[in-house]
Amino acid sequence: MNDQIENSGEETSADRELESKSIVHSRRVFLFKISVILNAALGAVLAVPLVGYLFGPASKRDSETGSWVDLGSLDGFPVGQTKLVNFQSPVSRLGDGDTAKVSCWVRRISTQSVQVFAVNCAHLGCPVRWFSQSRLFLCPCHGGAYYEDGSRASGPPERGLFEYKVRLNGNSLAIHSGNMPTLATQARCSEKPLIQIEPAVTTERSNPWQA
Repeated sequence: MNDQIENSGEETSADRELESKSIVHSRRVFLFKISVILNAALGAVLAVPLVGYLFGPASKRDSETGSWVDLGSLDGFPVGQTKLVNFQSPVSRLGDGDTAKVSCWVRRISTQSVQVFAVNCAHLGCPVRWFSQSRLFLCPCHGGAYYEDGSRASGPPERGLFEYKVRLNGNSLAIHSGNMPTLATQARCSEKPLIQIEPAVTTERSNPWQA
């Protein structure tokens, strides 16, 4: 009888020890699974922008670069005047703030003819200003000057102002934006040749000491 009680006590103690080990093992497995899930989630969050950076440009076609932006009614641009317009970049992201705002110069030539210039100088990108009195775009950084049609007048720039593609929808003006206007994008520059200044003609003197 005593042997049976002792054997029963030993089995109970062994069962408790086994159950305790099983609980500890289960906790370890559970924590391991949680750590794997958290690490996988963290890796996915970090991998998304990296994958987008690597494969984003390859997934876009040249024709899909940028988009059309409405600048408003043509009534807001009187004929014969040039006006500065601000618009929201179509490729801006949440948190860009004021950096998402882009400026351009709109020149209304006639009722159905409009030119839209990038605000940046073609030299080093400084914003140019329009002076209606002299009818010139002037760059405050290095003295670049452009005529009212955007062609180069003088200074270090080697080309005219970049122009945006323009589309007139009835009485509405839209430009193709979303990409920095350069020669490699859908923005275009003036095809007029640069103005070359010829050197002054000098006559040779037979006597170097002759006045």
